[in-house]
Amino acid sequence: MGGIGFFGLLALVLWGVAGLVSQNGSGATANLASNLFRPGSVERYAAIIDQDGPVLFPDLLGTDGDKSIVLDHPSTDAMHDWHIYLGHPADRPITCKVVQVKHTRQFTDCEGRTIDVSNLALPPKGIAPVVSPDGILTLDLTPD
Repeated sequence: MGGIGFFGLLALVLWGVAGLVSQNGSGATANLASNLFRPGSVERYAAIIDQDGPVLFPDLLGTDGDKSIVLDHPSTDAMHDWHIYLGHPADRPITCKVVQVKHTRQFTDCEGRTIDVSNLALPPKGIAPVVSPDGILTLDLTPD
């Protein structure tokens, strides 16, 4: 009985230490995932967007609700003019998800409205596309 009691007490002590070290999980998410997403070459994504319209990345900002990102590039210069939008209309809540109309710059929202990519919600300040000098596109998902 003494041996079982010892291991039971040891398990409780280790559980308590683990709870203190992990701070009960508060802040664990900030350290586990990268805040940078590298889709790849700007040339490749510019060609995809030119042919099929903006690219919808589901749940890239999955912190408080499903925050999808829409990557747009309306110009012919692959190194410049990249834009990020959220996957819901600017005049509707985050729960009003959009679905892209295939091969266009148009989206259909939760109410059946057809809207242009420019009518989507803007992301929080600091979340932006970054193009490196060697032509690699990175989405910085760190809000200010």
